[in-house]
Amino acid sequence: MKLETVLYDKKDNLAIISFNRPEKLNAQNSQLIRDFMSALKDAETDISIKVVIVKGEGRAFCAGDDLSEDRRMDSMEMGLNIIEEMQDVTRLIMRMPKPVIAAVHGYALGAGCEWAMNCDLRIAAEGTQFGFPETSVGATVTNAGTKFLPLLVGLPRAKELVFTTERIDASVAEQWGLVNRVVPLEDLEKATLELAGKITRNSTLAIALSKKALNQGIYLGFEDTLNQESRDIALVFQTLESAQRAQESLAAIKK
Repeated sequence: MKLETVLYDKKDNLAIISFNRPEKLNAQNSQLIRDFMSALKDAETDISIKVVIVKGEGRAFCAGDDLSEDRRMDSMEMGLNIIEEMQDVTRLIMRMPKPVIAAVHGYALGAGCEWAMNCDLRIAAEGTQFGFPETSVGATVTNAGTKFLPLLVGLPRAKELVFTTERIDASVAEQWGLVNRVVPLEDLEKATLELAGKITRNSTLAIALSKKALNQGIYLGFEDTLNQESRDIALVFQTLESAQRAQESLAAIKK
C-alpha cells in the first residue's frame, strides 16, 4: 500500500494511522482524504487488527481544510462528488466493527475535529486547540459534525462553537465531553496504547456488536433497543470464544 500523506504502521493487534503533512499542520487535502480512506480500509479488512489509532505527525493532529488547494466546483454535481469522497471517511469509521481511537494534539480544527469526533474514543494532549472555523470562511460543518458535536457537548454549546468559530482548549473539551481524557503531551502515546491494550483483551465479536449497538441505540426506541440487545447476546453466546471466556471467568471466581 503506497501512501503519500499518511503513515500506516502495525504494532501487535493495533493499526496506527498517522496524518503526515506536518509542514501544513496535517491540513486535509484531496490526497490525504484518499490516503486516509485507503489506510482505514486496510485496517478494517486485516483480521489481525483489533483497534485502530489515528494521530498526526508534527505539531498537530489536523488543522482542518487546506485552503491553499484549488477545489473549484463548476457544478452542484461536481461539488457533491468532492464532498461525498470526504464524507465516505466518516461512513467507514462508523461502520467499521473495530474501535477507533483518536490521539489528538496541537490543533484539531474543522475537518480535523470532525474526524476526531468520528472516532469512538479521544485522548487529547494538554493545550490542544479544538474548533470549527468553517463559518468564518463561508463553509459549513461536514463529516457528521452536526450530529456528533451536539451529542457530545450539547446543542447550545455546539451552536456557540460553530456560530462564533471560537476555539476551546483540551481542558474545556474534557469538561464539555468532547474528549475522554487529557494527558501531558509526552504521555499521549503511552496513554493511547494503554487504552487500546485494555480493549484488545476483550472479545472481538462482543466489541464489534457493542459498537454497532451503541451507535444505533441513541436513535432507536426502547423496544427496538431491547430487541437488538437480545439478538446480539444470543449471537455471542453461540460462539466458542464466549464459552471459553465464561469458563475462564468461572475458574477465576473459584480461586
